[in-house]
Amino acid sequence: MTARVPATAPVQDEAGFRQVAGRLPTGVTLLSTVIDGQPHATLVNSFTTVSTDPLLVLVSLSTAGRTCARVTATGAFAVTVLSAEQRDAAQRLADPTRALGIEAMGDDWRPAPHSGAPVFAEGVGYFDCAVEQAHQAGDHTVVIAGVRAFGALSDRAPLMFVRSRLVPPANRGDLS
Repeated sequence: MTARVPATAPVQDEAGFRQVAGRLPTGVTLLSTVIDGQPHATLVNSFTTVSTDPLLVLVSLSTAGRTCARVTATGAFAVTVLSAEQRDAAQRLADPTRALGIEAMGDDWRPAPHSGAPVFAEGVGYFDCAVEQAHQAGDHTVVIAGVRAFGALSDRAPLMFVRSRLVPPANRGDLS
């Protein structure tokens, strides 16, 4: 018989849940889209590949956030995997008081080939996507998208997010 691990927090303890979930390092990505000719972007750490046949990715967006409504309205977005050198840009784009639209983007991006959404040139790689499915899951919407274009941007180390902090990978030598 296997012993059970004792519960240490109530099931509905949101702060405790975030604290434990935050121990899992995730990559930092920038999700962007274009509405009425204006680019919009947000940081996302809940991004993953789903399938290679067909090429699919998954992103989880706060249903109450502006980005979720924009992505579902346009049906297209791009994801840039940020490099460790983009920590300052990531912090700027995570600031809820930042400028919106083109002012928030800076000038180091180019339009993705399918969606036209910003791809940040100093990143590690990008995925240009078309929304195929969107499912509400609690306070988030899980978006599954087909990849229409993708590419490596650099051999830089990726930016990571762990314990509520942006950090470079611990062992940069293993990433090339």
